[in-house]
Amino acid sequence: MSDSIKLVAFSKEQPARLLTHYLLERKLQAAYQYADGEYCHSVILKNLADEQEAKVIAQEFILNPDDEKYQSAAWQSGESVDLTPEKKVSLKNVTMVLRSAPFTALILLLCAATFLLANIGITAPYSWLHIQPIGTLIDSQQWWRLLGPALLHFSLLHIVFNLLWWWSLGKQIESTFGLSSLFLLFVFSAGVSNVAQLLIDGPNFGGLSGVVYALVGCVWWLGWLKPSWGIGLPKPIVGFMLIWLVVGYIGILPINMANTAHTVGLVCGCLFAWFLVKKGN
Repeated sequence: MSDSIKLVAFSKEQPARLLTHYLLERKLQAAYQYADGEYCHSVILKNLADEQEAKVIAQEFILNPDDEKYQSAAWQSGESVDLTPEKKVSLKNVTMVLRSAPFTALILLLCAATFLLANIGITAPYSWLHIQPIGTLIDSQQWWRLLGPALLHFSLLHIVFNLLWWWSLGKQIESTFGLSSLFLLFVFSAGVSNVAQLLIDGPNFGGLSGVVYALVGCVWWLGWLKPSWGIGLPKPIVGFMLIWLVVGYIGILPINMANTAHTVGLVCGCLFAWFLVKKGN
C-alpha cells in the first residue's frame, strides 16, 4: 500500500506542472495539486518508495527550472496544461496578503513612515532610533537603539531597494515558518549586524540592508539545505547580491555603504537557515 506525500510546493502553477510531467516521464508516480495559500501549487508523490529519487530530481529542477528537458517532458506527455488564471489585484487580495504576512507589512510601514516624516521635517523618529556608542547605551539603557538603524533610510533609492527585498523575501519566510520565525530573524540579524557596524565604523549609519542580506542568506541556504521545502533564490540573484557586497568594500560607489552590517547580516541569515532546518528535522 502506498501513501501520498507533498514533494514540493510553488507559488506559481507552471513549475509545479513541469516538474510533475518530468517525474511522470521518469516513471515516478506524481500528481499536481492545488490548494489555497501562498505556496498553493504542489507536486504530490504517490509512492513513498520513490521519495529519495524524486527529491534529487526536485532539487535539480529548483536549481535549473529552465532546462529544456522539463518542457520537453510536458510536450511529450500530450496533456494540455490549463494554468490557473492570475488573480486580479483588489483591496481584498491586498488585505489577505497583509494578513498572511503582518510582521513583514509592519516593518515595511514603519520604514516608510519614518522616511516620509523625515522628508517633511519631522526628524524625531531618527533621533529616537539612532544607535549610540556602547558606553552611552549602557548609561541610557535605551536598548531598542540596537535595532533602530534598520528602520532608518537616507535616500529614496536606498529605501526602495531595501523594502522591495524585504517584502519579497520576508513574506516568503513569514508565510512558510510563521511570524515568530521572521521576528527572531529580524531581531537577531538587525541586532548583531548593527552592533558589528557600530564597533567597526561608529554610529553614523542606517538602513535595512543588514536584515535584507540576512533574508538573502537564509532563503539561499534553505534552498541548498532543504530544497524539498520549495524555498530558494536563483543563482544569478545570489551572484548579484554577493557582487554588490564586494563592490561595497572596493569603495567605487559615490555612497557610503554599511559593509560590515551587510556581511554580518548575510552570515546571520545562513546560520538562521541552519537553525530552521535543524528545528524542522
